[in-house]
Order: sequence, then structure tokens, then C-alpha cells
Amino acid sequence: MHATTSASDRAWDGSYKHRHPPRFLRVAPDSPTRLLRTAQQGQCSSCGNHIEWYNRTTGHNPIPLHPHELPAAAVPASQRWHIDSGIAHPSGDGSPWCRVRHRALCPATPAEAHSSTMDALRRHLALTSRRLQDTGHFTPPPPPHPDPPTPDTAPQTRPVVQFLCLRYLAPGPLEHIPCVAQTRARRRCPHPVLDPDALPGTWILTPLHPAHDPGQLPLTELWLALYDLNHLPYSEQLRWRAQRCTAHATAPEAADIARTAWEPLNPRTHHQHIQHHLPDTAPPSGPRGRR
Repeated sequence: MHATTSASDRAWDGSYKHRHPPRFLRVAPDSPTRLLRTAQQGQCSSCGNHIEWYNRTTGHNPIPLHPHELPAAAVPASQRWHIDSGIAHPSGDGSPWCRVRHRALCPATPAEAHSSTMDALRRHLALTSRRLQDTGHFTPPPPPHPDPPTPDTAPQTRPVVQFLCLRYLAPGPLEHIPCVAQTRARRRCPHPVLDPDALPGTWILTPLHPAHDPGQLPLTELWLALYDLNHLPYSEQLRWRAQRCTAHATAPEAADIARTAWEPLNPRTHHQHIQHHLPDTAPPSGPRGRR
């Protein structure tokens, strides 16, 4: 059965009066973030409720916030967040509304003494988690049984990359690090960050725990194999930091459809990805490296 429309619902040219064309999002050139907000919605891995990811003022470790605003009077001052130009700020903005970090409301975390409004919202999110649990949302898939790789053939899936004088853990192999920019077809760019026509980096061996004094030897004889980009021009290092291909490096009008996946290297938590020998495909290193 089809809905009928009267003549008053249409304009003189036959188009609908009350139907607005889709409005495409654009990122302002002076915006502090290039990230499209519509692509950063997700679900909490612990409770299954909806969250929204926002970049912080520091530029690292995006924070998940509750999708809706709450009355500022019902939220402690230490738990208030506000959004300005797509950036999350850990304070109130003086308005009667504020945002809240999802962890303060997540039913999977220990409950803390807050206002009645936050406690009621926490119970509502707990009901959603219970429904998802009853429908098997949190049931993990059966683990696969691949053949364990041998030490000689185990690939270096997440190498360490050094640029802007900092060390980062790559999201994957160098040749498969994807570009995060949005194409004109409103899809994610399929090209990798590593471009054969661009200036290449250098594989080097460097102390895992460098000494603070230039004349002091490292504390332990532990070496780290990393892909060094510090010798490249500053603009090229910024391109790697923004995780963009060479085509989108000079396209400020192209927004980011995904967050960058660089992780600051932590030898304690990333020890399984640390390689102490140069890969076989790496050319002989310069004076800073060693075989």
C-alpha cells in the first residue's frame, strides 16, 4: 500500500516542499581537526552501548564520550567535558549542558557515587547491555587454528617507525598502512602511506633505552630495529604523522574519515612487537645502525 500525496505537498515544479536535499559535510580550512564526526561513532567493547570518539587537546589517545549531553548541574565538575570545533576539552564551557566520558557511565566499570541523573542513566545503559548479552552480542567467535609461524618466517607485522624525533608503533606492515583521507567519492582512500615515488626511510638499529647523556653508554645491550624518517624533510614527516598518502598530503580540503592508528612506543606493553634485528629486506644501515 503506497502513501498518497496531495497537490499541496508539491511545489510548482513538482518537487516536494517539505523534503530537504541531503547536506554534505565539509571541514573548514581553519578547523583544528580534519576528522569527520559522522564516521567516529562506535560501541563500547565492554558494555555494547553507543559512544562517540573525539580527539583531545593533546592530539593523542582519542576519548570516548557519551553521545548525548547531560545537565551540568547533575555532573561533578571533574567529570564535565565540552566540545569545541571537534576537540574534547576536560572542563565545562559555562553552559547548562556538558558531555560525560563514557567510562563514568559504563555498566562494566565499578560504580561511583554520582548524582541521581547519572545513576539513572547508568541503569538504563545496563539494561541495554543485558539485552545485548541475552542475544549473544558478547559471545566471542570460535578461535581459528592457524599453523604457528616459525621464528625464521615470522613477519614483522607492526614495525617501529621514528619521525619527528619520536617513536611510534605502526598499525601494520609499512606497505599496508592505509591513508585516512576521504576521497571525492566519499570513501576511504585505498592508497597506502608508503609511496614508492616518495623519499624512503632507513632501517637502523638503535639502543632500545638510549642514554640521556651523549657520552654515556646504554644501560643494557638491547637494540631496536626501527624505520627512521628523521632525515626526511619536515613536511614529509608531517605526512606520515597525519597518515596520508602523497596525493592527499597537499589536499587540505579532504577530510579524515578515520583516526590515525599510531601508538607511542612503550617497551613494556609493546615488547612482543620489538625486533632486535634488521629485516632481511633492509639495505645496509648507515653509521647510526649496526648489523
